[in-house]
Amino acid sequence: MPRAARRAIIIIMDRQKIYGELPEKLLPWYDAEKRDLPWRADTDPYRVWISEIMLQQTRVEAAREHYLRFMRELPDVQALAACPEDRLMKLWEGLGYYSRARNLQKAARQIMETGGFPADYEGLLKLSGVGQYTAGAIASIAFSQPVPAVDGNVIRVLSRIFADERPPETLKKVFTDELGANYPKTRCGDFTQSLMELGATVCLPRSPKCLFCPVFGLCGTRSDRLPLMPEKRPRKRADMTVFIFSTPRGIGLCRRKEGVLKGMWQFYNAERKMTADEAAEFLKTLGIADAETGRAHFHKHIFTHIEWAMTAYVVRTATLLPELSYFPAEEIGEKIALPSAFRWCMDLLP
Repeated sequence: MPRAARRAIIIIMDRQKIYGELPEKLLPWYDAEKRDLPWRADTDPYRVWISEIMLQQTRVEAAREHYLRFMRELPDVQALAACPEDRLMKLWEGLGYYSRARNLQKAARQIMETGGFPADYEGLLKLSGVGQYTAGAIASIAFSQPVPAVDGNVIRVLSRIFADERPPETLKKVFTDELGANYPKTRCGDFTQSLMELGATVCLPRSPKCLFCPVFGLCGTRSDRLPLMPEKRPRKRADMTVFIFSTPRGIGLCRRKEGVLKGMWQFYNAERKMTADEAAEFLKTLGIADAETGRAHFHKHIFTHIEWAMTAYVVRTATLLPELSYFPAEEIGEKIALPSAFRWCMDLLP
């Protein structure tokens, strides 16, 4: 059927009618096709919450093992609230966006102070780091409340079903309001997860598996034409020189003072590119006159909005810098959480 004809049918059919048909088509499909994921083993609100935060900006396969390890060590809110920060960061290592872990602990302490996990959408929104999507997911999955959780997957699914060409930032509110007014009264959590699952496994950003879609008959697009995404801004680029100080006291680390990795351990660095000669001169300005500097090593690390072009030098010296803390190399690997941007430097340790 031509696209124009399908769109005409969508216009004629009442959106509310389509919303009414979604549960009867999605839930049987979800029962048969849902992936076996560890956080789906039960609907305990703590487990739902941890999994939803981990899955933000993180692939399912990357989150799976982190989730299992996190639950083994921090099985409940009380354990999370009491966990030392360095240990929490180590458990989160590899997931990135470390502010998520800090917000989890802040929220856990809020829950401990108030005497229990909030059991409704409005209460969940008051927790540190919990926005509309996460609050909706917890409310529906853990507490069986008819509250939508609209993320990128859901926006993609619904924009294609309704052939809605409005920008995603507009559609998020539209779909949140429309879903909220038409949510099923039973199996709320499964319906929430069925929409997520459809977007994650069938209604893909590119090359959707339309012929396997349980709502193919309702869809006004049947392609990857929607949603209409804004043009991506060019990623910024920044040069960085990293110094891996190897001393008789151990390997030198410091905490980052600003940016997305604020508060995280890192190797000493300067935000410019240096040749070996320039690095030697720079070390002298730090008061290090006995440095033995190895050859340069190069690496590129890509964040969402910025790319670091990194040059690293291993510096052997007996001089200790007051702004650094020193650790045995094996302790860095086992106990200290390093952001992924700096973990490649571990292979350079003497």
